[in-house]
Amino acid sequence: MSRPRRLKWGVPEQPTPKHPYRDTALVYLGLAVVVVIVAVATGGALVNALVIAGLFWLAATTYGILNWRRKLRKLP
Repeated sequence: MSRPRRLKWGVPEQPTPKHPYRDTALVYLGLAVVVVIVAVATGGALVNALVIAGLFWLAATTYGILNWRRKLRKLP
């Protein structure tokens, strides 16, 4: 009889992206554009949507960059 397999619950190691900061900023820029599109499509004010999306992008990108810096400092 063969032994049962054991599940591996850990996350596999992934290589660090070449441009983590740029990639983070672009992903959050795309999400900010989605916020503007949804706001305008549902009848919201364009200026308000742009301000909210800009603040969202700034906060999220800042958090993402700080998170990447922390991760990259831990690498050997």
